Amino acid sequence: MEKIGEVVGAKGKEEKSKNGGEEKRSQRNLITAASDDHLNQIFRQIKISKTPAVINYGASWCHVCSQILPAFCQLSNKFPKLSFVYADIDECPETTQHIRYTPTFHFYRDGERVDEMFGAGEERLHDRLWLHS
Repeated sequence: MEKIGEVVGAKGKEEKSKNGGEEKRSQRNLITAASDDHLNQIFRQIKISKTPAVINYGASWCHVCSQILPAFCQLSNKFPKLSFVYADIDECPETTQHIRYTPTFHFYRDGERVDEMFGAGEERLHDRLWLHS
């Protein structure tokens, strides 16, 4: 089982590529929950490690979710002390049945959920991440 904040799978590996002369790095602290079991493992790891974390609950069919997801990915590089998790409610239906709005962001500190944010807004999300980092 991977630890929160560690490189996970091919999507989580650090990759460097030359893009117009600039090096581009992928997100090292961003995990995508692939299933209910995987999301439950992530919850357990957040609780055990007490790593500050944010979970973005979204859906592939949600227009607002697709608008904020690139910013969420970019912000994961800006706040390296936070672990970032994306959970698609259709991929994790049992563990996300309590989610009523997409996107919903849950913030964790010391293994406990301490805050939540409904809807998008890059500036709002940035401010909330700054508060919890």
